[in-house]
Amino acid sequence: MKKGMIAASLATLLCTSAQADTLLGLYIGGQVWANQAEGSFGEGETNQAAFDFEDETQGNFFIALEHPIPLIPNLKIASTTLDTIGGATIEGSFEFEGVTYNANSQLDTTFDASYVDYTLYYEVFDNDLLTFDIGFTARDLDSQIDVVEQATSQSSALSVSGFVPLLYVNTIIGLPFTGFNVFAEANFLSYDDNSIYDYQIGISYALVDNLVVDLDLTLGYRSVKLELNDIDDLYSDLTFDGVFAGAIVHF
Repeated sequence: MKKGMIAASLATLLCTSAQADTLLGLYIGGQVWANQAEGSFGEGETNQAAFDFEDETQGNFFIALEHPIPLIPNLKIASTTLDTIGGATIEGSFEFEGVTYNANSQLDTTFDASYVDYTLYYEVFDNDLLTFDIGFTARDLDSQIDVVEQATSQSSALSVSGFVPLLYVNTIIGLPFTGFNVFAEANFLSYDDNSIYDYQIGISYALVDNLVVDLDLTLGYRSVKLELNDIDDLYSDLTFDGVFAGAIVHF
């Protein structure tokens, strides 16, 4: 998607900046995430359909730029894809984007979503034993939901886009003399009937650690919840979760 291209261009720009100034720290990381989606969506709290979604394997990546200036926050940009397809035989009638599907209809859905997180954060602690960051994330969400009835090919679609503000925390605990770290990271927001969280926990291993470049391998679990109440006419209670493996390069 176009947002992935924007994030990639910013990564190139930050690489150039890091090479020009040795005081800057540049992190580039990626994941292969095997996730399972479950839940429901619709156009109201009582007008939702639950679908059986297929397991998906998706790639995500991030870049982060850190510097030694205390009052200026560090910057992290992360791109995530949440694409899946599913099906359901609905028990009652279901209305979606002006189309009413009758009870016992067999429906197929395509849920294509992506978001780019722009995070500004401060390092509260930063040493070999403990790293703790806190900040603010602006999540640029872009999604498309399509619903098709199998028997009649009757269809409807909804596009949802916009920025969502989130709180950001990240912590890394070092295990001395082992090369291993334990980490946890989260973006979250809860207000009224909206609840969004995106967290991951795992372990990392320092495969390469020298003055020029560091390379860490990561393994963990990630979960994303989208409990939305009238965001661009979308009501949802969806969860994506599963294990991931990845790598982080630090210049």
